[in-house]
Amino acid sequence: MISVQDYNNAVKEHTRSIFRFLYKSLRDREATNDLVQDCYLKLWQNREKINPEKIKPWLFSVAHNAMLDYLTSSSRKVQLDEDFQAPPVFQKNDFDAKAILERTLNELPPLQKSILLLRDMEGYEYREIGEILGLTEAQVKVYLFRARQKVKDYIKELAHVI
Repeated sequence: MISVQDYNNAVKEHTRSIFRFLYKSLRDREATNDLVQDCYLKLWQNREKINPEKIKPWLFSVAHNAMLDYLTSSSRKVQLDEDFQAPPVFQKNDFDAKAILERTLNELPPLQKSILLLRDMEGYEYREIGEILGLTEAQVKVYLFRARQKVKDYIKELAHVI
């Protein structure tokens, strides 16, 4: 069971990393803030069922599932302003590594993207990622390998365009 102190510590210790994890996938501050709040609401509602030592993986698991739900529901929404055109992320004369990386990450399936972010950006071990996402360590390694391969291939493809 999680005490009030455990809950408060979790908010202080994990909010930034959960926000960063979700924001890398969603690129929407408002939606990210809402999902982070939902994660902590669910933590409080389930405080009697959660082991205090497993708060961090539990929160990331909830965040990952919330992100997938959000992406699924937002993909069903129709853009109302049909004249809207997004600015190009990559232009030949304007090399921006961050923009290329963001564009590359957006090409990955959500599960591979989550694994790549958890491992390479958040520094989680394979076992921890498996706990968060409900996968075996071997599955995590395979998905991570495939994600990194797709990133490498996509960057090579962009390099030929330059």
